Amino acid sequence: MGVSTSSPEKGISVVTVDFPPVNALPVRGWFELADAVRAAGRDAEVRCVVLTAEGRGFNAGVDIKEIQQEQQAQREQQKRQERQERPEHRGATGHGALIGANRGCAEAFAAVYECEVPVVAAVRGFCLGGGIGLVGNADVIVASDDATFGLPELDRGALGAATHLARLVPQHLMRALYYTSRTATAAELHAHGSVWRVVPRADLLDAALELAREIAAKDGQLIRLAKAAINGIDPVDVRRSYRFEQGFTFEANLSGVADRVRDTFGKEADR
Repeated sequence: MGVSTSSPEKGISVVTVDFPPVNALPVRGWFELADAVRAAGRDAEVRCVVLTAEGRGFNAGVDIKEIQQEQQAQREQQKRQERQERPEHRGATGHGALIGANRGCAEAFAAVYECEVPVVAAVRGFCLGGGIGLVGNADVIVASDDATFGLPELDRGALGAATHLARLVPQHLMRALYYTSRTATAAELHAHGSVWRVVPRADLLDAALELAREIAAKDGQLIRLAKAAINGIDPVDVRRSYRFEQGFTFEANLSGVADRVRDTFGKEADR
């Protein structure tokens, strides 16, 4: 369980995420993923990175229960302090997990985008929330025919990754998907040109490796220059744009609306 790296063939590094049951990553998971992708990109022998996942789906975003558990513990601690009449301890934020998730997601998304070599995302099953941040910042997406993509953030008391969804679908569709929390299929994204290829789930890794092999056949120094050049002409600063969005996530938490929505999501998820 966690993040692992393998080298199935020369010039290709495969970074695999495995956080059962649904690949909802805890804070440490996002930082582990960022470190693994950056390390693969720094390896002079690597010319392409494949980002994939084990289990039921590619990524279910942030581990909301980790945030809920910390905030519940903070609320209980605050009640104990109030009963003991210790006002000097009041006002503790209890937002450590949220801050960690915000920073971890930002680092993981940036690691994919800033990886020194092209990153091919091999997506199966659900790709939600933070998963959109990863694939939206990847260079190429290969998906299984059962893959779905979406941002259920509004249903989970959060905001963010519209920056990355906007790289996958046209602007007005992005807004409709964002406001409704609906998902789009791999076939639909293929029609929009953001998914390179759609294949049966059993063929996903082979299809991703086939593309990675073609990329890795290029000159190693030149492919790194190509990645830097393409990033340099990108019309959107994805790191700054995403961090701007995250500010509204924190505002939603400070106002209490995020807790209200998350608590509702938690009860529905437990049914």
